[in-house]
Amino acid sequence: MSSFGDIYSKYYDLLYGDKDYVGEVDYVIGLLNSFGAKEAKTVLDLGCGTGKHAELFCEKGYVVHGVDSSKDMLKIAQSRRSGREDGLSFSCSKIQHLNLKKKFDVVTSLFHVMGYQNSNEDLVQAFRVAKEHLQCGGLFIFDFWYGPAVLTDLPKVKVKRFENKFIKITRIAEPALRAQENVVDIEFDVFIEDKFSNNITQKKEIHSMRYFFDTELELICHLVDFEILEKYAWMRQKSLGFDSWNAVWILKAK
Repeated sequence: MSSFGDIYSKYYDLLYGDKDYVGEVDYVIGLLNSFGAKEAKTVLDLGCGTGKHAELFCEKGYVVHGVDSSKDMLKIAQSRRSGREDGLSFSCSKIQHLNLKKKFDVVTSLFHVMGYQNSNEDLVQAFRVAKEHLQCGGLFIFDFWYGPAVLTDLPKVKVKRFENKFIKITRIAEPALRAQENVVDIEFDVFIEDKFSNNITQKKEIHSMRYFFDTELELICHLVDFEILEKYAWMRQKSLGFDSWNAVWILKAK
């Protein structure tokens, strides 16, 4: 089953209810302020999902356009526009096909969206699309799984449980590495129990996540004409190392 099917679109925000979206947006804004983008006004969010990051950027005063390939995800994102129609918009597109014919001060791609670009062709084109939608001197900020840390602390089976007043969700994540492709296939078994009927629905999803190394990303930045401003451990201003599973790079469009 492909990534982000009906289960992940319908229950995505519950599944990631423990994610610190507010802290992450504040962190990215701090990066913008630190790297010369204090006056930035417009943001393009690639792979926006249900639009939570985009909504929070809008609340901070930015004019935001979110893009995602999932129509189901975007149905949820569109509901966030109420009262924010002038500052928040969304459209459906695969990143590689995007051509909005406008420029932004900032492009973001958060929650490991770049990791879903498994092939070199898709990855390079995603960087090109980000560059083509940036003003000269604009910033591209993206997070990803950092290869040296992934291979130091290999992915493990994980179980997470969530619930609200209607349902209980149990999610089992089983990873399998494709070493020659730098990809982790994560098979999700999701069990959803209706609290009123006690009926249980089971769904399976496979998410294929690519992890990256400095040299390959540096090569792409050179090819696409991005300047690398900094590389940090995600949510910190600390250099990357073998304990930095989650990384963030800040790039500048030349």
